[in-house]
Amino acid sequence: MTTNAPAESATGPLAGLRVVEMGQLLAGPFCGQMLGDLGADVVKIEDPKRGDPLRQWGRDLPQGQSLWWSIVGRNKRSVTLNLREAESQTIARTLIGTADIVIENFRPGTLERWGLSYDTLQADNPGLIMVRVSGFGQDGPYSQRAGYGAIGEAMGGLRYVVGEPTSPPSRVGISIGDTLAALFATIGALAAVHERSVSGRGQIVDSAIYEAVLGVMESLVPEWQISGYQRERTGAILPNVAPSNVYPTKDGQWILIAGNQDTVFGRLAQAIGRPELATDPQFATHGARGANQQKLDDLIAEYTATQIAEDLEVALEKHAVPSGKIFRPVDMLTDAHFQARESITSVHHPVLGDVSMQNVFPRLSRTSGSIRWPGPELGQHTAEVLSGIGIGESELAELRDRGLA
Repeated sequence: MTTNAPAESATGPLAGLRVVEMGQLLAGPFCGQMLGDLGADVVKIEDPKRGDPLRQWGRDLPQGQSLWWSIVGRNKRSVTLNLREAESQTIARTLIGTADIVIENFRPGTLERWGLSYDTLQADNPGLIMVRVSGFGQDGPYSQRAGYGAIGEAMGGLRYVVGEPTSPPSRVGISIGDTLAALFATIGALAAVHERSVSGRGQIVDSAIYEAVLGVMESLVPEWQISGYQRERTGAILPNVAPSNVYPTKDGQWILIAGNQDTVFGRLAQAIGRPELATDPQFATHGARGANQQKLDDLIAEYTATQIAEDLEVALEKHAVPSGKIFRPVDMLTDAHFQARESITSVHHPVLGDVSMQNVFPRLSRTSGSIRWPGPELGQHTAEVLSGIGIGESELAELRDRGLA
């Protein structure tokens, strides 16, 4: 349905789809990033004065530029509109009338207050798919609560099981709740696009952060409901699954070794020069290794601490033992496998020069996605996009003078 597509049109599997993104920060915009990576024309509406707050987020802002924004904003066209004003709302409604998908992650009811409810938008565009990402979903007693990703991680069950058993519930070092909600939102959007090809009708995709977290919590709920088993924090291990842990090396690195299967453990015992461990009654079976998990971990760590990480990796690979160093960015940028698959790519930034960032995932064999540009400047594409819905230069200048665009 895309009209007035940008000059650098995509050729990925979603080329030809137009997405209007009205969210901010991460849960909605990460969904937009994924759709854009796969070829959709993503038009991002931002406040003219402030833009997406993510433009100012990150531990470092080299030359005033957010490195996080360069990734989450990539492949998007930035349009500025003050959605709190009626005239800008009318323009947004016209723009959404040209779209296949609209993404928003405001508190439920916000779009309705702006005159941009789904019923209103669908009246103009019957095939429109609205992706709504929020903390608690669009209905239910908690729907109006402020719902950041951290809260969804807590209520979805993740925070309770992350960390050391002697410490309070911890967190994963990234905004995993937001990104999980975005992943589920993306899946829902693509499912709705497919269904629309049959019915011709759009629908709402409701992705709640707490439900996205809950959705990946494996058998946590029935374990409690059926057997009364409550999963607890266990640090770097899974109880009774051994050996599967991180172990120190002589050069101050960490390596993860997963040798818990009987045959794999036999090969691990050979690799560390302790073949007798494979037949030792304390370690010969999965159950025995689980019962003696700490003792076994100590034995392995005693050996790995005498080895250089690179040499240890070679030895474990020679014996077909699953293992891998705990990677930091410096490892990712120099690793041969990352390089061969171009897992990290370089994207030219108009201010920062070449910026390394993760590539487009997943990979498709015929119609792979691409990164056409990093996160754009605020309002960089306003004239380009709005001209496609009939707003000329003089009208746009007037809108800007009045703080509407």
